[in-house]
Amino acid sequence: MGAEAKKAKVVQEVAEEQIDAQLVLNVEKLHDIQEELDKINEEVVEKVLEINQKYSEVRKPVYDKREDIIKTIPDFWLTAFMSHPLLCGLLSEEDQKIFKYLSSLEVEEFKDVQSGYSISFNFNSNPFFEDSKLTKSFTFLDEGLVKVTATKIKWKDGKGLPNGVAHDKKGNKRPHEEDESFFSWFSETQQEDDVEDVDDEIADAIKDDLWPNPITYFNNETDEVDFEGDESDQEEDGSDDDDIDGDDDGGEKDEGN
Repeated sequence: MGAEAKKAKVVQEVAEEQIDAQLVLNVEKLHDIQEELDKINEEVVEKVLEINQKYSEVRKPVYDKREDIIKTIPDFWLTAFMSHPLLCGLLSEEDQKIFKYLSSLEVEEFKDVQSGYSISFNFNSNPFFEDSKLTKSFTFLDEGLVKVTATKIKWKDGKGLPNGVAHDKKGNKRPHEEDESFFSWFSETQQEDDVEDVDDEIADAIKDDLWPNPITYFNNETDEVDFEGDESDQEEDGSDDDDIDGDDDGGEKDEGN
């Protein structure tokens, strides 16, 4: 190898080392920037929780006022449940009879909203169970753990969950069975230990969907929107069919000529 070739090789190696060093430096800078962003995001989460905590307290008297009016409307919560796309499939015929005695529903976030919430069903005196209040609570612990507790229902003689049919551990509804009961949602989690990554679809539907705006489901407004959409789709399909028929007719006439 000549002197010029050796010199070129040395220059190339030095350049590559400089590029590698610069790459490492840039990656380290990106890590520093990401750490800065993570700190900002943590501050955002804390601020959001503070705001949520503040407005949770502000909403409470308004929810109470709403509940006073709801109590004057017969079968309000039963109607809202039966109009909800997920919850409607969870109430058996026997459950619907029990829901006739439901006087109020309440979703209550703990004083520190970050620590959890509870869902309570308040019942008038009824022939099914002794309890006047059924509650299911979700307490958020460290390291992503959630403690789930629920009222042990004191069924009256001759009453109870039919055939022990229940939902699965995550609250998801199994394929419909004739004797399936919504109230198994309470018994399944009754004595659970701390569990990780709880995904309770029933709790989510009540807390995040039904509870904030139950009048939407009581009025069955969601079905009306879907129905209007179905009608427009049918009209479009009909117009397409007409065009196709028209083309076919035209084609036949052309062939005749």
